[in-house]
Amino acid sequence: MRNSPSRTLRTIPDQTGRVAVVTGANSGIGYVTARELARRGAYVVLACRDPERGRAALTRMRGEVPGAHVELRRVDLGSLASIREFAAGWDRGRIDLLVNNAGVAMVPYALTIDGFESQFGVNHLGTFALTGLLLPHLLAAPDPRVVTVSSEGQRFARFDLANLNAERGYRTAFAYVQSKRANLYFAMELQRRADAAGRRLRSMAVAPGLTRTNVLTGGANSGRGRLYAALARLLVRVAFRPTPEGAKTSLYAATAPDLPGGSYIVPDGPLQLRGEPTGRTRERAIRDTATAARLWQLSERLTGVTYALSAATVDRVRG
Repeated sequence: MRNSPSRTLRTIPDQTGRVAVVTGANSGIGYVTARELARRGAYVVLACRDPERGRAALTRMRGEVPGAHVELRRVDLGSLASIREFAAGWDRGRIDLLVNNAGVAMVPYALTIDGFESQFGVNHLGTFALTGLLLPHLLAAPDPRVVTVSSEGQRFARFDLANLNAERGYRTAFAYVQSKRANLYFAMELQRRADAAGRRLRSMAVAPGLTRTNVLTGGANSGRGRLYAALARLLVRVAFRPTPEGAKTSLYAATAPDLPGGSYIVPDGPLQLRGEPTGRTRERAIRDTATAARLWQLSERLTGVTYALSAATVDRVRG
């Protein structure tokens, strides 16, 4: 896939008429992704866990993009009940674009409300369940896309299907990169299953590179003490690039007209840490269909969500 080094946020094509859902859109990469889609004319739903922070983000976005067509809806990816409520309450018909951006990173051991290790539960199982429950609305669109935010850190994961839920002990960094590998497996397997069913859906994964967000200091990490907070803020300020730079891969995957499904978009710089969006094909996880299929089956069992790829389901949404 050809590199596009001159691409910037200003070159995103017109998005008028598209309906987009962006999870975790109240801050960081998710906020920039939602804002730039709205700036180009998309109707954007900010799917956020915290209503207060979501409302603040909505107000800020409307100030930065006058006339933006945006709304706020609550969803907590750490709660299957919340995910089901969000999907059941969807009343806008088709969804042209779903950006699975929300996640947690490097958090102390904790369980979601459903009893899953939090990084695996939020980053992968929550994303899996939400996408599956919204799938009929996606398939009702003429050219639907699903963009799932993974991480350059997934390259270092020792993926262990027998320890995804910290069954045999918990190590913070290990659990994080493993959950991000799961995101990549999910995105690729979704494309394979859509292709097999003859559905016109494009599923992509992206790695944003080192980016300044509050993922290391907010949420579950906010209670880790002053020293941790000071060191994390210093690290982010010195080593990480500005948030709009990190949003480039998500926006490229969401809007590049001729990008094929099954693409994995990363920064083109050293170690995928910074640079312009480019496609990466030399990734073992992309070719590991056996592990991806086993993870899919496990995810269906744990979440109770199966994917409706049949034409009959889509016709009900359209009708």
